[in-house]
Amino acid sequence: MIAPMLARLPTLTRLQRRVAIAGAIFLGLLVLAVIALQIATRQLQAEVALALGPRASIGAIRPGWTGIDVLDLRIQGPSGWPAADELRASRVRITPDPRSLFGGPWRIAQVRVEGAYLAVLRTRDGKTRVLPSLLERPQDKARPASAAAKPDPQAKPLLVINRVALDAAQVEFFDSSVRQPALRLTLDAVDADVGPLVLPQLDKPLQVQLDGVFKGVQRDGRIRIDGDYTVASRDADIHARFNDVDLVALQPYLLKVADKGIKRGTLDLDLRATVVRNQLKAPGKLTLTGLEFASDGALSTFAGVPRQAVLAAMSKDGKIDVKFTLEGRLDDPAFSLNENLATRIASGMAESLGVSLSGMVKGLGGMVKGLFGK
Repeated sequence: MIAPMLARLPTLTRLQRRVAIAGAIFLGLLVLAVIALQIATRQLQAEVALALGPRASIGAIRPGWTGIDVLDLRIQGPSGWPAADELRASRVRITPDPRSLFGGPWRIAQVRVEGAYLAVLRTRDGKTRVLPSLLERPQDKARPASAAAKPDPQAKPLLVINRVALDAAQVEFFDSSVRQPALRLTLDAVDADVGPLVLPQLDKPLQVQLDGVFKGVQRDGRIRIDGDYTVASRDADIHARFNDVDLVALQPYLLKVADKGIKRGTLDLDLRATVVRNQLKAPGKLTLTGLEFASDGALSTFAGVPRQAVLAAMSKDGKIDVKFTLEGRLDDPAFSLNENLATRIASGMAESLGVSLSGMVKGLGGMVKGLFGK
């Protein structure tokens, strides 16, 4: 193909010869790139089933010019998992990186997941588990948390995924730390981008973007999370925003055992959490709007605050704004993020209402702590 083109060069002008040579070189590089990509795709196809683990099943794998499609993927949940599956997806599009052919770790340019369902579990002790079949190693259960958080500087990465994208996914969050059976919260229409992932070390910052619909009992709200997070060290800079979230769905987080139910209301939360060397600092603002209780009583409370005081404070504009700041060391056994957040929110509400508190708000710390694990 290239030789006949070069044979005609003597009859061309100098400029034409240069253009022809440049075109021949470009064409040759293009052919090499296509061949390299096809080889990388075949190799990747052979590795997918092994990488997904024994609980995975695949409907079909279809190779293409730029990658492979994994159809009808399912990863069943382990024993004790609150849902039938860890992950389901109608299609996973995997695009290999041709640089894998030239040595170093195996590289994947992009993994795009369509029609996905993902289950996330927060255990009774506050540990967050996501895709344990892929992200948890057997030795992690036997190692102390401090040892598991330190990556081996001599280890070499086995896999680098530049980008993972979720399109219109559904995420169910099961929280066993607030009640049994686990409280289930649902996010719909979730679009997310995460990357790069360097496995198995996970010692590089992940850029995280997530946007979705927070399903409620009476209305749906929105959630957005963006920032960066390093799994191995737990260093983070995360901005989380909840808008118009249904308070009825969050009752287990907001009410003490003796409190009655919430009839209606919405919650807005704006939180900026930074973690450096296990030191957390997270200023935030909580806004309650249109709060109504299922029943009233002289001794009834909301988050430890007398309900009459809460209703009186909301009578002017129907809102209560509470500012708080979380601070503490994540590796301090005495530091409980749930209780710390409860104390700070309760103090902020007491200052806003001008009353003293006898109890603490519990639960919203679970949403924050879920970003960092136990």
